[in-house]
Amino acid sequence: MRALVVGGTGPTGHFIVNGLRDRGYSVAILHTGRHELDEIPDDVEHIHTDPFDEEAVRNALGDRTFDVCIVTYGRLRRMAAVTVGKVGRFLSVGGVPAYRGYMNPELFRPAGLPVPTAEDAPLVREESDDTKGYRIVRTEEAVLDFHPTAAHFRYPYVYGPYQLAPREWCVVRRILDGRPFIILPDDGLTLHSFGYAGNLAHAVLLAVDQPDASAGQIYNCADEEVLTLHQVALVIADALECDLDIVSMPWELAVPARPLLMQPLPTHRVLDLSKLKSQLGYRDVVAPRDALALTARWLREHPPEPGGMEETVLQDPFDYAAEDRLVESWRKALGSMAPAEFAVEPSYGLAYSGPGGRTPSKPEFS
Repeated sequence: MRALVVGGTGPTGHFIVNGLRDRGYSVAILHTGRHELDEIPDDVEHIHTDPFDEEAVRNALGDRTFDVCIVTYGRLRRMAAVTVGKVGRFLSVGGVPAYRGYMNPELFRPAGLPVPTAEDAPLVREESDDTKGYRIVRTEEAVLDFHPTAAHFRYPYVYGPYQLAPREWCVVRRILDGRPFIILPDDGLTLHSFGYAGNLAHAVLLAVDQPDASAGQIYNCADEEVLTLHQVALVIADALECDLDIVSMPWELAVPARPLLMQPLPTHRVLDLSKLKSQLGYRDVVAPRDALALTARWLREHPPEPGGMEETVLQDPFDYAAEDRLVESWRKALGSMAPAEFAVEPSYGLAYSGPGGRTPSKPEFS
């Protein structure tokens, strides 16, 4: 059996390549050749060309055929067209901005995606709503037109080694620079589905194993557990054996947290994985907390260049002087507030029995 992987050197690529090898496939990867990974074994064939150039891809493939093709990179629509008649099975990777409101949460009233967001949620149908999302949806439709039995996967933000936009670096660098705190909006309670590279690759490989079940299907992909920004920051701090204080501010003031939030509002982005789990049996192969810790330690050992491509993409200036001034002003504002006085202080309701709630009617249960 022969498999073609378009890409193969990004965060999920080597997991997919090695997963195919473990399944008995002879694997070829088509990519530019600018990046090579030690995780790709020597028996994997490299087809070096421009995945964004349709004619170059046609020339590189010639009259070769493959049992399965997994496209994780390049111009997906063009790759779908080029491989018609050349592959037995086509699997593709796109993105969750296909959902209406993912990039612009204010398209909903009140603002925010439905939680959780399932595959049948509204898609971007108007280019004016989101140009990127509109293109993604058109691409998904084209893929299934060219390959009606294809399986398509909507990736969230990916984390793990080799990520070109490592959100975790916003936390890791501050720790390495000796910062004692990090600013988060609304205590960092925003929930945002992410996907560890190994987990996302596992989801794709499940479709390789189950061609009949996944034929013609589109799946959400992400980690099963969704961590808040607060949890993300503290998991990373624990992995690097460091104490890190969370400075909570209203999101309107928490400007330094924008690269972590990755959207203009602190609304949730939570994907429904029910379809992936029920049809293909997906479960995380690496627990997200462990995967996040692994990612943090990898970034410590492989730090991006200050001011380099990764930090440019993240748009985090790491302006600590400005952050210090912001925190000082915030604490002064809090200190200047007069305590609120209530004739009857609000409580948590009689149904609440946790810390600070109503006391038991009897000192001992009988």
